[in-house]
Amino acid sequence: MVQVVCLGEVLIDFVSLESGVSLIEAPAFKKAAGGAPANVAVGLARLGHNVGFVGKVGQDSFGEFLIGILKENQVNVSGIATDADARTMLAFVSLRQDGERDFMFYRHPSADMRLTPEEIPETMVANASIFHYGSISLISEPCRSATFHALEIAKKAGVMISYDPNLRLNLWPNAETARQEILNGMRFADFMKINDDELEFLTGTRQLHDGATRLRSFGPALIVITSGSGGSYFYSDRAEGMVSGYRVQAVDTTGAGDGFVAGFLSCLLRCVKSGEPFVAPAHAELEACCRFANAVGAIATLTRGAIPALPTRAQVEEFIKHQGTVGM
Repeated sequence: MVQVVCLGEVLIDFVSLESGVSLIEAPAFKKAAGGAPANVAVGLARLGHNVGFVGKVGQDSFGEFLIGILKENQVNVSGIATDADARTMLAFVSLRQDGERDFMFYRHPSADMRLTPEEIPETMVANASIFHYGSISLISEPCRSATFHALEIAKKAGVMISYDPNLRLNLWPNAETARQEILNGMRFADFMKINDDELEFLTGTRQLHDGATRLRSFGPALIVITSGSGGSYFYSDRAEGMVSGYRVQAVDTTGAGDGFVAGFLSCLLRCVKSGEPFVAPAHAELEACCRFANAVGAIATLTRGAIPALPTRAQVEEFIKHQGTVGM
């Protein structure tokens, strides 16, 4: 049985082979599978979970490549549709010296935008323990309706719902539309993960407690805010705290947040009871989830590309064993 279903975009990241250059200056690129929900799916699979992916790719070589990558990583691909009239999404990624990125997307429209409600594998979604989604699939129709259809199925079945907006402003018509639609997408979520930049965008503040309190009012029972190597903050009605991160020499931060989500959901699965309303875990359990997820996210920055960098459980445990946490 599929424990976690991830819905959204799967794409090709072309990552600059040279850091500290613009896309114009980059001499060459490395092809890597990516897309935030797909990264989370592979991350969870590498951590030992049964995962299914729902999305759409073009009937082209890149779509075939992506399906193959997911299969190689033991992700159930029965929920992936193909499109003969649109191509697979591409993204070119330029890396700064600090590992942060600039993106250029090819999506006019891409196949992932054309996922329809009829293509949602309803039984897979309803029988999962966790359903995970992002905001990219909320940008345009028919994918927006497909996402909400899947969310309604998951909510009705008592599936725990996880949301990572993964803000990409250049894909939205404007900033205000992005803000409103991302907040609207929160109404289904039990758990929401964002970073501190997204917190400021959505709430107007970088104060963790104030921002989390505002987001909590939109519905999620549990909010987690990440700050890179600074660690992660968790907030619920039951608990609140900060867990320090790991200091590493980042090569590419693409997929680090997705790795964090995979690590956190991996831990959270122990606390999720299928068919029952989600209740945020106690303080100690949330600290443990953040500590493990921080490690997954840190490891994901050590290799170019998102999916190629995601670790196995053994690699995470070894990393934690030999790395000390960094005090705040």
